Amino acid sequence: MRIADRPSPNHGPRRGGVTRPHLIVLHYTAMRGGPGPAIKRLCDPATEVSCHYVLGETGDVSRLVPEEHRAWHAGAGRWGPWDDINSRSLGIELSNDAVSPFPAPQMDALEALLADLMARHDIAPQGVIGHSDCAPGRKIDPGLRFDWRRLARNGLAVWPNVREAAPPAFRDFAHAFGYTAAVDDATCLDAFRLRFRPGARGPLDAVDAGLAADLAHRFPL
Repeated sequence: MRIADRPSPNHGPRRGGVTRPHLIVLHYTAMRGGPGPAIKRLCDPATEVSCHYVLGETGDVSRLVPEEHRAWHAGAGRWGPWDDINSRSLGIELSNDAVSPFPAPQMDALEALLADLMARHDIAPQGVIGHSDCAPGRKIDPGLRFDWRRLARNGLAVWPNVREAAPPAFRDFAHAFGYTAAVDDATCLDAFRLRFRPGARGPLDAVDAGLAADLAHRFPL
């Protein structure tokens, strides 16, 4: 895997005594024209945003911030016990216009990069999350078109087994898995479905609760 260095000035030291990342947060750029415009923005000091890696549609990989540093990619959010997601994570931006599918070369490159990062930093599959997971209601990337199942099949993320549970227990199960952001129940459900039941509509049901129960049982934080 070839990596091109495109240094961004937008980074700093990890805070709170954190010495290594525990999470990998996946984003999309929501921009047209390939990775170039996104990299330009992420390297502009006026924007005060950045990430560690940008992946283009053809599988090209650019490194913007050293892994030991805190990139500015997640903003306000929370996952499990952590509210400074930037200090706890590595951020990967996928060049995507927010509506198109993610091309195979890009997904191949993502899998190779994830496998390398997870091995070197001892990050478990449940530590790979979306921006929508840690910032529900504020962010929706990497979106409906992202193939989380593919990552899970290759041990690079997690996916729930289908089961049912009592719907009122959904929030407790989702919280145990990692959805701890201070949002209302509907917003939490929307974020959960965006990742694990894309396209699902209607009120909370036993399937939502069952999927959350399975995740909480197998991957509690």
